[in-house]
This record gives sequence, structure tokens and C-alpha cells, in this order.
Amino acid sequence: MSDVLIEVNDVHKIYKMGKMEVRALRGVSITINRGEFVAIMGPSGSGKSTFMNMIGCLDKPTLGSYKLDGIEVARLTDNQLAEIRNRKIGFVFQTFNLLPRTTAIRNVELPLLYSNAKNRAETAMRCLEIVGLGERMDHKPNELSGGQQQRVAIARSLVNDPPIIFGDEPTGNLDTRTGEEIMQIFQNLNNQGKTVVLVTHEQDIAEHAKRIIRFKDGKVLLDEMVAHRRVASEELEKLNQLADD
Repeated sequence: MSDVLIEVNDVHKIYKMGKMEVRALRGVSITINRGEFVAIMGPSGSGKSTFMNMIGCLDKPTLGSYKLDGIEVARLTDNQLAEIRNRKIGFVFQTFNLLPRTTAIRNVELPLLYSNAKNRAETAMRCLEIVGLGERMDHKPNELSGGQQQRVAIARSLVNDPPIIFGDEPTGNLDTRTGEEIMQIFQNLNNQGKTVVLVTHEQDIAEHAKRIIRFKDGKVLLDEMVAHRRVASEELEKLNQLADD
């Protein structure tokens, strides 16, 4: 099995708005290997969200090639794309996207309904325990804090055991400390072998990743490894306690 999981080669994305053409991506080439933790950064209109939608199989390139786990995405039908998303990708969004009148465990079970999986409640419960919410499974979103709602969303992204987790500004609606706690979860998932790719405009959040790719005007401006990976708050507390002892 190849180490390459995401292979983007000379991809262009062109949107037609009447007689105008908007070139959102202009010849982007990026390779992401299994087990990487990558942060995508860039100003508004830089193409980072378009890129995320494309590698998340929510959209197709206008020109160029995108292979996900060796599969050429441009050739897939809408039903095949939906199947790929359900099996290979877990999504975490800024606004959580939880059903408001549904309990945490039922929210986490939702992706399993599309795959006709058995033991749904058991699997959802296990994912909630991974994110530290095993005792909150019967709570509805309005009974949970923002950080807890995002933990439910992360549990939902894990429920089909996908190899890739995509985060679209996953800490954007959270305070600094809660954001650090969420990033600790992403780091733990990456340490366990998940490939993590997230879009963020916050430098301190991006520094939790191992690699940062910066977009500008639809092109890759910079692609660099993070020299000193940021340690999340829980780990910092442990280090401070050791220093005090």
C-alpha cells in the first residue's frame, strides 16, 4: 500500500458566474501522506476552502488530477463520491452541525445509518468515550458547552473509522483554552495514525500540526514543516507540574 493518501496534481477550479470566470485554484499540486497532520492557511479568497472542499470530495476539479487513496476522484459519480466521503473521510465543522433536538449519542450515530452498520449505539458510545464525553451521551446540544458540542462532532467524524479527518476552522467558535483542548484531541488522533487536515486562520492553532500549507490567490504560497510542534494546554500543564516537583 502506498504511503500517499492525497495526491493533487496541477489542479484548477474555475467557477462561471454569468460571463465571468472566477479562478479559485490555479495549478495546485500537493501530496499528503498517510499519518500526516497538515494545516491549511490563507486569507479570505485565497483558495483554501475550495481546496478543502475538493480533497473532501464535496467538489471536483475543473482541470487536473486528484487521487484519494489511489482513486481518481474526477471520474466518480455523485453516489460514489458520497460513499467515499462516508467510508474514508470524517468532517468537523466550525459550527458543529449537530441536530439540536437529538442527543449526543444519536448525533454520533448518524453516519452509521447511511452505511447500514450494526451495533450503532455501541460504536457511537465508544467514540464519545474517546473524546471524553461518555457520561454525556444523553445530553442534547443545548445542554452542552461549545467545546463539548465540538467533541460530539469529532466523535461523529470518527464513527465510521475513516483514515482521514478534515477540520474546517474547528476552533473558530471556541475560546482559547477550549480550542487548545480540541487541538489536543486532534493531536491524539494523529498520534494514533489518523491523517488530519484542517483549515484555520489562527497561527497558534496551525502550529499544532506537523506541516503548514499557505495559500494565496489560488496558489500554494508556502509549504513547510513545523519546526517545533506546539504542545496543547493539557500537555503544558503536565510539563509545568513536573517542573514544580
